[in-house]
Amino acid sequence: MARRQGRQGGLTPEDRDLWARVTRSAVPLHPERPKTADSEMRPAPKPAVLRAALPDFRIGQMVPSRPVSVAHSPTPAQRLSQQPLRMDPKTHRRMAQGKLVPEARLDLHGMTLAAAHPELIGFILSSHAQGRRLVLVITGKGKGDHGPLPTRPGALRHQVPHWLHMPPLAPVVQQVTAAHYRHGGEGAYYVYLRRRS
Repeated sequence: MARRQGRQGGLTPEDRDLWARVTRSAVPLHPERPKTADSEMRPAPKPAVLRAALPDFRIGQMVPSRPVSVAHSPTPAQRLSQQPLRMDPKTHRRMAQGKLVPEARLDLHGMTLAAAHPELIGFILSSHAQGRRLVLVITGKGKGDHGPLPTRPGALRHQVPHWLHMPPLAPVVQQVTAAHYRHGGEGAYYVYLRRRS
C-alpha cells in the first residue's frame, strides 16, 4: 500500500484538522463520569496473596486398602425366581426341573428388539388361543455388541420377561421361569399360559 505524501509517521495537517472538528462536536456517552488521565484509570496492583503450602500427598492415599465389593444387579432368572408363585407348586417344580415338555417354542435368538417384540406377541397370543399351557421362548444368552451405542449384553434375555408382564401379554401369561438347562438354561424361558376362558 502506498504511503500518503506529507505523512511522516503521524497525522497529516488535513487529518489533524478533521480530528479537531470531530472532537469539538462529540458528546460524551457518560457525562457523569469524571475525566481522568490514563494513569489514574489503571487500578493499583493488588499485593500478592501468599498461599499456604500444600500438604504432602501420595497418589491413591484415599483409596481403601480393601477392594470395595460392588453389588451386581440380579440376572433375569434371579428376578423371576423372586416373583410370587401364581401356579400349582407341583406343576411349577416339575416345570423347573425340565420334566414338562413345552408344547411350542419360539426362537428369538439373533433378532433385534424391534423385530422380536411383535414376534413374541403373536406367538404368545396364538399359543393361548390354541389352548397351549407351556411354551418355550428362546432368547439366547447374548454377547457384547461393540457398536457405536452401548447396549447391555443379552438385551433380549433382559427384555422378554418385561414384555411378558406387560399388556397385551400380561392377561394370558400366568408364570415366567428360566428354562432348565436341557431346554436352553439362562438363554430361554418357560412361559406358562392361563387357561382359555
